[in-house]
Amino acid sequence: MLRTIRFDAVLVQAVIAGALSFAHLHDIAQAAGQDGWKAWAYPISVDLLLVAAWRRMRTLQANGEPARAAWTWFVIALSASLGANVATAGLLDLHHVPAILRILVAGWPALAFLGGTLLVHAPTTLPGQPDPVEAQAAEEPVPPVVIEREPPPEATPQLEPSAPESGADPLPAVPAALVEHARKVAEVHHARTGSPIDTATLRARLGVTPALAEAIAAQLA
Repeated sequence: MLRTIRFDAVLVQAVIAGALSFAHLHDIAQAAGQDGWKAWAYPISVDLLLVAAWRRMRTLQANGEPARAAWTWFVIALSASLGANVATAGLLDLHHVPAILRILVAGWPALAFLGGTLLVHAPTTLPGQPDPVEAQAAEEPVPPVVIEREPPPEATPQLEPSAPESGADPLPAVPAALVEHARKVAEVHHARTGSPIDTATLRARLGVTPALAEAIAAQLA
């Protein structure tokens, strides 16, 4: 199936403007002593830095992060392109260019390489931001601790005396919500340290009694 070709005036205008800017940058580089393939490489370097800074700036703004560095490199690349366009309008003698222009053209590759490297390798997580695992655990609400008390001795039915099975005290009942929260705390601890959480650390994180912490640890085992 053939696709219909639609005339887009904006696209044509963009191609014409890009071609003219490309030619102006080439002429400035050639006038500053960069001949051959080097004169053609300068406009490519300027345009690539301009596009890279614009894309990085849009990404940072979409994520709600500051984009001052991307804006700086965008302005630098735009100034290089705009300066070349203005200089070739008859305001500069391309046969006798000033020394400062030769210095700027010769130093552009190092500047463009630095800008491109900083834009590509910029950190995605800003310094001072909390760890995502810890932030998620901190945002989860802590369920109220409900301790079921045993009925008083006089309320319990009298049972026939029998030999005790063991000398250990029975562990208190633990609510299901508290067990689930303790499991998430244990998973976060294991993800950070690589080892299972012990009873003392679990008791300190939950703020419960030692007996209740042992009952929770028994259910997590």
